Amino acid sequence: MQIHRGFELGVPACALTIGNFDGVHRGHQAMLALLTNEARHRGVPSCVMTFEPHPRDHFARKAGRPESAPARVSTLRDKLAELQRCGIDHVVVVRFDDRFAAMTADSFIDDVLVRGLRARYVLVGDDFSFGARRTGDYAMLDAAGSKAGFDVARMLSYEVHGLRVSSSAVRQALASGDMAQAEALLGRPYSISGHVVHGRKLGRDLGFRTLNLAFGHPRPAAGGIFVVQVHGLVDQPLPGVASLGVRPTVEDAGRVLLETHCLQWPRALGLDGAYGRCVSVELLHKLHDELKYDSLEALREGIARDTAAAVAWHARAQAALAP
Repeated sequence: MQIHRGFELGVPACALTIGNFDGVHRGHQAMLALLTNEARHRGVPSCVMTFEPHPRDHFARKAGRPESAPARVSTLRDKLAELQRCGIDHVVVVRFDDRFAAMTADSFIDDVLVRGLRARYVLVGDDFSFGARRTGDYAMLDAAGSKAGFDVARMLSYEVHGLRVSSSAVRQALASGDMAQAEALLGRPYSISGHVVHGRKLGRDLGFRTLNLAFGHPRPAAGGIFVVQVHGLVDQPLPGVASLGVRPTVEDAGRVLLETHCLQWPRALGLDGAYGRCVSVELLHKLHDELKYDSLEALREGIARDTAAAVAWHARAQAALAP
């Protein structure tokens, strides 16, 4: 998969879809499957146009109310990884700023879709709008396609057990700690990936070594203490317990970290063998929200309780799988 920051793909034509794709949930996956099928039928590569930051992040900051923007389900890294897993050939990551927000609907069609990306097929969602002040809609896009020579299609909403699958529904499930519902909407366990970075080494002092991953957005959709599974350190997944948040007892500086303690540390990695590795952490079950402890000793005792709860949860899960 090729990633682009501009509208030049270096290909004569493409099949395109446009959206934020936060979480790349099952509705997105159905849309991407249709896109890749149409791309194969036309003999052109598939392309996704997505935005960073999220347009609602941009407008919330402009209004001086950044807290009104939606919480983020996935980092850009994880979104791109899921798009690649869905078989997409090209991704255009558009910086959503004042200049792009001011682009008229006609300019978006002429400069981006026709001359820039050379779209021959454009697939959009049922609530799609575009251009400054959202003046462009599906009817306008369809009419422009008839004149410019590209096909336009619209994907209706996707439902699971009568529930419309959307990024908002995923955010709600994650905010309430319903990881089973989030998994049903995503079609996979909710996970966060990244390179293991150095921290303050406080976990070692407390007796619970942790893997630290930075979450590249100030407001993740999930938060709290979770039973987890870690992929990428060794050949098999490792059980663990993790904290996703701002570490209110020791820091609370607004920097969001996912700190994961593996219940069984691979001896072959030694003390520092995990740093720099790219790992994926699946959040399987929420234990509780973040807590602010009165002292480091109280924190250590809290981590010990959470670790014991994670050990018990994994034991029950293994027992349920036994024949």
